[in-house]
Amino acid sequence: MTRSQPTIATPDGEMPAHLWLPEAGTGPGLVLLQEIFGISRYVESRAQDLADLGYVVLAPEIYWRIGTSRVPEGPGAMDEALGLMGRVDWEAAVGDAVTTLAALRERPEVTGGAGVIGFCFGGGLGFNVAAVGSPDVLVAYYGSAIPQLLDLAPLVTTPSLHHLGLADAYIEGDARAAMLDALGSQPATRVETYEGADHAFDNPDLSLHHAAASVAAWEHTVAFLAEQLPTA
Repeated sequence: MTRSQPTIATPDGEMPAHLWLPEAGTGPGLVLLQEIFGISRYVESRAQDLADLGYVVLAPEIYWRIGTSRVPEGPGAMDEALGLMGRVDWEAAVGDAVTTLAALRERPEVTGGAGVIGFCFGGGLGFNVAAVGSPDVLVAYYGSAIPQLLDLAPLVTTPSLHHLGLADAYIEGDARAAMLDALGSQPATRVETYEGADHAFDNPDLSLHHAAASVAAWEHTVAFLAEQLPTA
């Protein structure tokens, strides 16, 4: 596996990004959309995991417009990340993600289709991208913005897999019920729920990590990608 840092041309300038190639050098493509901490150690780890499965992975720096790649680890990381997320221009971020998907499709290393996988902030962003950009597959881990985007659900016809912890403190009550109802009504969408798992349960660098849910969700993700976006 090799890693590089290309840029992606946008109408407003060059957006930094991170590219992971699988051992074979070619494969289907996946745009990886970051959590609220940016291109964190966790995001880098999951990108490598996907490349190890045979995917060409491209992760744009969605915070580039506000001059940040990632939030430094430490006791103030959550407050800083929430502050950064509040400064993001959502429509510009969606446009940047759609542009990244188009750029990924054009890369010579990408054979076959190209999809989107997102975590937390990136899960909601990926859902919006699927509504307007038609990726070949979508995997969203606890997309925190999805309850505010449910009017887009009829437009998401892409085969999709969503992961949601049933103890998610950021998506709870009526919001969770509405999300599960809207996603469950879409024929190409699968929703996997995890008892006792909070938000960000897949990230081992956070206290919310739920090891059993993380393992189960990854197994579902690997199987879903193998079915919908096979590497061979």
